[in-house]
Amino acid sequence: MTSGTAPGGLARFNALEESAARAVLHEVCASRTWAGRLLAARPYESADGLYAESDAATADLTTADLTEAMAGHPPIGRPRPGDPASSREQRGMAGASAELRQEMLELNLAYQEKFGHVFLICATGRTGEQMRDAVRERIGNTAEREREIVRVELGKINRIRLGGLVRDEPPGAPGG
Repeated sequence: MTSGTAPGGLARFNALEESAARAVLHEVCASRTWAGRLLAARPYESADGLYAESDAATADLTTADLTEAMAGHPPIGRPRPGDPASSREQRGMAGASAELRQEMLELNLAYQEKFGHVFLICATGRTGEQMRDAVRERIGNTAEREREIVRVELGKINRIRLGGLVRDEPPGAPGG
């Protein structure tokens, strides 16, 4: 949408009081720096403008900001109870075998020990096997390389979650 009229969900987001908008953005990304930057750029005329600001804010996150953002994500295969967004995004692990679940647990722990944070991947549309293969591959990365991959994956997750906001879907709605 390129006109000056924002779609319904985006118009509602633009109209929220700052504390409510901050809470909505925290559901998308746990980085306060990221949320602050998106808040400061309101109102958005289009979803593309919101996505562009999100991408720029994600690109500028410091290591500490990335750590804060990652703290908002549960390990793959273990979405937080009552967190419909993570459950939906990690749907590829829902039907995984006990063996695959155990392997993911072990790989998650090894990854966390090496890098000091959860393995972050845009899990939407991926199978459990694809996520396992990704953690196997990425565990060999340097910390610097992995931080940049995490930044890219976080940007993808943020865009998907912001898409739900723009479409005016509740946080746990399917399709996000």
